[in-house]
Order: sequence, then C-alpha cells, then structure tokens
Amino acid sequence: MAERYELGQLLLMKGVITQEQLEEALIQQQKTKKFLGEILVEKGFVSKETLLECLTEQKRADYIKLSKVKGVKKEIVRLIPEAIARRYNLLAITFSEDTLVVAMQDPTDIVAIDTIKRITGKKIKVVKADEKEILERIERYYMETSDLTETIAALESDTEKMEEVDVNQLRIAAEDAPIVRFVNSMFLQAVEKRATDIHLEPGQNDISLRFRIDGILHEMQPPPKSAYPGIVTRLKIISSLDIGERRLPQDGRIRIVVGSRELDIRISTLPTIFGEKVVMRLLDKENVLLGLEQLGFEKQDLNLFQEALLKPYGMIIVTGPTGSGKTTTLYAGLSFINSPDINIVTIEDPVEYAIAGINQVQVKPKIGLTFPSVLRTLLRQDPDVIMVGEIRDLETAQIAVQASLTGHLVISTLHTNDTVSSITRLNYMGVEPYLLADSLNLILAQRLVRKICPSCKEEDPEAKEFLRKQEIMLDENIKLYKGRGCQDCDNTGYFGRVAIYELLNITKPIRRMIVERMPEENIREIAKQQGMVTLRDAAIKKVIAGITTIREAFSSTLAL
Repeated sequence: MAERYELGQLLLMKGVITQEQLEEALIQQQKTKKFLGEILVEKGFVSKETLLECLTEQKRADYIKLSKVKGVKKEIVRLIPEAIARRYNLLAITFSEDTLVVAMQDPTDIVAIDTIKRITGKKIKVVKADEKEILERIERYYMETSDLTETIAALESDTEKMEEVDVNQLRIAAEDAPIVRFVNSMFLQAVEKRATDIHLEPGQNDISLRFRIDGILHEMQPPPKSAYPGIVTRLKIISSLDIGERRLPQDGRIRIVVGSRELDIRISTLPTIFGEKVVMRLLDKENVLLGLEQLGFEKQDLNLFQEALLKPYGMIIVTGPTGSGKTTTLYAGLSFINSPDINIVTIEDPVEYAIAGINQVQVKPKIGLTFPSVLRTLLRQDPDVIMVGEIRDLETAQIAVQASLTGHLVISTLHTNDTVSSITRLNYMGVEPYLLADSLNLILAQRLVRKICPSCKEEDPEAKEFLRKQEIMLDENIKLYKGRGCQDCDNTGYFGRVAIYELLNITKPIRRMIVERMPEENIREIAKQQGMVTLRDAAIKKVIAGITTIREAFSSTLAL
C-alpha cells in the first residue's frame, strides 16, 4: 500500500463495516479500553479472518490461514526449538533454498525474527497467522507423535494380552508409552477434526473408534484389541475413575489443553459383553460460550428473544432433542443479560462451563440435591433470574411456574419436537393451563443443521427438483448449493453447524387458547398468522441463503 490507514478507516474503506458500526465500536473502546478489532469481532461486525487480513495489510505482511496449509513437515517445524516457538508464538511451515517461512502472531516482532535467524542460520520470511491456530499446531507438531496410524503401529508391536490381568498390571500397562501416546493422539485428532464425541466400543474380535463430527458418527482407525484394557485404564486414571471397577458404569471428567484451547471432556463407561464401552463428550468453551448474534437467529427472531430475556419476570422455554444446541442458546442468553445489578442463578446437570458473575449449582441426586430441592432453596436466595437446566417432572415444573409468577425470570428446557408441543407436554405433566398461560413469555424450539463446506461449495442442479417434489416452489433465479466434498471436510460436503429456530411469542390470543386447551394445530395456525416461522421454513431460509443444503434442511426437520 502506498499509505497506511488506521484499522477502522481501512475496514470502512473496504466496505467491511459501516460508519455507524465504527462509531459504536469506538464508543465502547473508550469505555472498555479493549482493542478496536476485538470489539468489532465481538459485536459480529466483522469476521476474525477479515480482521486479520486488514491488520496484515496495515503491517505489510502476508496473512495465511494455517488450516489451509497442507503437508507441513515435522522436520521443518522442529528447525525452531519448541521453547522458542512457544515463547514468541510462531511456527516454521515451509523451507525452500535458504529461506524459512515462519508464521507469526506478530510479524513486526523484530526480537523474535532475529532470534530464529540466529538459531536456524537461515533467511526468514514472515507471514501472519491467527494466534490460536499457531498454538494448536505447536501442540500438534511438537508432540512425540500426533498420528494415530503411528501410535497404533506401536501398540500392535506389543502383542501382550491384557484381558485377564490384575489392577496393578492394568495400571502399569496404562502408563506404557504407546498407550499414553495413543490417548494423547486420539484427543488431538478429535480436536483437529472438530469432533464433539469419541466412541470406543469393544467387539468380540476388534475395537471400534468413532468420532461424531457435525452430528454424524465417522469411523476412525481403531487400536488393536490387545491394547484396549490399557487404553480404558489410562482414560480412567486421568479422569479419576476406579480402575478396579469394570462391572458397573462410571462417569468422570478430564480437562486438557490443546494449544490455546481448554477442553472439558466428560467420560462415561458402560460394561458390555465384550468389555467396557467408553464415550467421551468434548466440551469446547469457545463453541459453547457464543454471543446471540453468532448462533444463527434471523433478525426478527433475535429481537424477540432479546426482548423476552429483558423482561423482569415470566418463563422462557427452550426446547429440542438432545444435541440440538439448547445449552449453547441458554448460555448465550444468560451472557446477554449478565450484569452486576442482577442476581442470576442456574441449576444444571452437569454444569458445562463456569460463567463469571453467575451462581451455578450442579444437582447431585444421590445426596438429595435434586432440581426441585435446589429450586426451592434458590427462591430464598433473592434471585432475579433462574435457569433450570431441564424441567423433568411436575414438581420442578410447578415450582418454576410459581417462581415466574412471583417476580422472577425463569429460563429452562424441555425435550419436545417444536414450540407448540411444549404446551401440551407441560399440560400432560400436570401444570394447570391458566398458570401456564400466565407464566409463559416465549417458547423457542431449535435444531442444528450442517453448513456447506466453503472450500467445495457448488451449485446443486437437483435441489429445485427435490423441492418441487415436496410441493415447494422457489423463484427460478434463486441458486441452491451443496458441497462437492474435499480434503477440508473429509469429503462430506459439510463443515460446521448452525442453529435454526422457531419462536412462539405468547400473545394474548395464544394465552386464551392455552387456557381453553385448544388443539396444537389451532395454536400453531394462529402463531403462523402472527408471524411465527416454523423450523422447516427456518431451515429452507438457510438453504436459500446458501448456508445449508435442501436435503440437510429436510432431514433435520423430518419429524415435523
């Protein structure tokens, strides 16, 4: 560039943000003293990738996305000692002739560049990369090995059978280097592939290893059967479970750090006829603690949800099947209203993440700490907002309803198909219709749909024909897309997920229908007339916007 621009002006000049957005961010910067770029990303005005590109343009260094760089060799990475890479947050990525290309968080750090020049004795070309991506790859490339194939080969070289061994032998086997490397590599690969769950399942003659990625289970290369007892024992040791108990189910937690990301892993063991099955849920704080703007709300629905969250009392119900993102929505809602002048208390099973400024209680039924017992106690703790992880029974429902009628905002979840069926479910539980009508402010139903992989996105010529068969007609000029399948998405055509929402605003006509126990179909029809967008229609909107495929939209809302 012939001249340099301040970041805000550069983004403005490129048309990335508006003058109003820049002014809003500058006002907040004066109050919070945060970096301008950080505020712009938090508010959703600009993506992190676009921001980094503009920061790079300011500093005249190329920006690269490390996740797109293929074939990085360990021997090149390790030309720079691990301690130096971690100290300056940098990574060697390629080497040609006498020039080493190094990805850095801060390409203007002269001290770091001079240090690696002296250590490697090579010319250095600097490129800018995202801090977290660098940290994650430092973790990967400086490990003894991160390749599951290598660790499995090491496990297979140890043919000792460990099915009938005592506890001490199991403990020794679990500390064996190939076992430790396999477990570490399994977690690292799960993180790299964006897995939310890991399934280890013993069969009669072999083991199955599967990762759940974007809601779908994918098979991975499994460990040998002979090593399985040692792997299970290793997992039990690091999650503080009883390694001697193999007849009963057990639950535990592991906390690991991968690069800059701290992961909580919930582990569950289940005895089967061929050994213990182990399922691990990976809880990534970055993916759970999102802002409301990042979840996928349409503007009208986002405004409606925010208005309901700001009401001083009443009840908000978030509903959907297991794994539909309800916890993420609840946490985003709580973060939106979280401030020092209100007392927010949650009852959860389990507490997935600690949120600063919010009092969180985990239920423990074995000692009598149940949802109803905690909820009764919380009402004596002067709460303004109460979040109940799930309404499971009549007692919890009645206390929650009473709390919402006596000056508290209550937020909770149910497992139902859509918004209107939540009313029926609460009626079946035994909640009186007149109390339900008075307490409810909003019901929100949601699903997660897979997003089209941006690296292999292409027009789908068969999509409109599929819609025609479903008797849905779209404008001929609208283009619909799919993912062809590529290396970035493991040839699935999908990368990541986004939520779709159906919001039922409890208006006076809806309240009257609840009291009169009107059928679901009647309530749904009136709600649509008032502007409610159904889950199916919300999914189709995402299709038209080029975010997901028509088949994914229909499969995710199949039961509706």
